[in-house]
Amino acid sequence: MVIYPYLPTFVLNIEKQIKMKRIGLMTLLLGISLTGLSQTSKKDNMKTTNVIERNHYVHAHGMPTKGKILMVASSPTTSKQTGWPIGFWAAELTHPMHVFQSAGYEIELVSTEGGKIEMDGYSNPTDASGYSAHDVVSLGYMQQDWFNEMLNNTKKMTDVNPKDYAAIFLVGGQGPMYTFRGNEDLEKLFTSFYENGKPSAAVCHSTTLLLEAKKSDGKLLVDGKTWTGFCDQEEDFADQAVGMKIQPYRIESEAKKLPNTHFKTAAPFSSYAIKDGNLITGQQQNSGAAAAELVVELLEEK
Repeated sequence: MVIYPYLPTFVLNIEKQIKMKRIGLMTLLLGISLTGLSQTSKKDNMKTTNVIERNHYVHAHGMPTKGKILMVASSPTTSKQTGWPIGFWAAELTHPMHVFQSAGYEIELVSTEGGKIEMDGYSNPTDASGYSAHDVVSLGYMQQDWFNEMLNNTKKMTDVNPKDYAAIFLVGGQGPMYTFRGNEDLEKLFTSFYENGKPSAAVCHSTTLLLEAKKSDGKLLVDGKTWTGFCDQEEDFADQAVGMKIQPYRIESEAKKLPNTHFKTAAPFSSYAIKDGNLITGQQQNSGAAAAELVVELLEEK
């Protein structure tokens, strides 16, 4: 401010007050502007954080496949407990298969003895019991000629070369309780995938294989592992539903007798799968898709 000595003092004071008010007004306007920018920025951030995007690969017709997955099912047999003809559980084949095919993988289905395989009656969505009437995925596959042809003409599991496949997936059902446990050929096949670092999966009653399967060092494959399978509570439910004891033994009870392994279960019949290294297990028929998704995730990491 320029001081003019000949001006009265009160005039100088007025000029000073006017300039001070101008500075105050500018400061106020600047504060309002910055507050507005801050609020706008917050709103923009809120908009950004509320946006959820989801994207994943879905295999389209004609696109090249990413590799081949070996699925192993039980050949038909007869239950010594119930006298029923038994085999594989439909959803434990079809639901994982749908996940694999959608992710771009080709499937080859083999069985313990080769030839025609049969689904457990209660797993068939057209069965008079209505037990699996809700399983529209299996019902959809059953309308496909290629699917039925696949069930009618499976290779024997000993006729395949593990080097031709990216992963192995054991299909459950009632049959595996008789055809998988103690099956040295299947133990050797599964372990070869596992020891070569490939995703090695089993669901429901097919996990019975893990009660005895051993690695090349002589230790159980599940030594030091956390895994799951059909639980005792689910066996109780099934026994009560049909009014008799269905299985010759129980996987959870047997697993808890093993040293240095952690058999873990979730709520009965909930979708539950565990990945421990490249070993993947699913609790029961409702867990097949979840286990398959873990297989795909592991394959995509490579």
